[in-house]
Amino acid sequence: MTPSERLDATFAALADPTRRAILARLALGEASVLELAEPFAMSQPAVSKHLKVLERAGLVSRSRDAQRRPCRIEIDPLTEATHWLEEYRKLWEANFARLDTLLEELKADVASQAPAAKPTKFTKEE
Repeated sequence: MTPSERLDATFAALADPTRRAILARLALGEASVLELAEPFAMSQPAVSKHLKVLERAGLVSRSRDAQRRPCRIEIDPLTEATHWLEEYRKLWEANFARLDTLLEELKADVASQAPAAKPTKFTKEE
């Protein structure tokens, strides 16, 4: 799988709120499919389907511990996604900084070109 394909698979897997919730649970430690299914109003096979998507994206792995097959979160795809997002964050921050500078320059130009305000004379009305 190419880096671009891995990134696509990561974001596709993260697009679903159930899969994000599963990852949040696995961030706390290993869990079985039964344990992962507990908080959801869905069947164990439905949770297994979500786990397969997460596995294909490399976000989750399963091991064998006697009769138990615990799932664990894998950090590498999330790290790659974070790096990708970070590059765009830096780009947008630089763009916003340039816009802020331009705005300050425009404000200074307008202020320097505006005629000085003349004092207003008030008269007493009788």
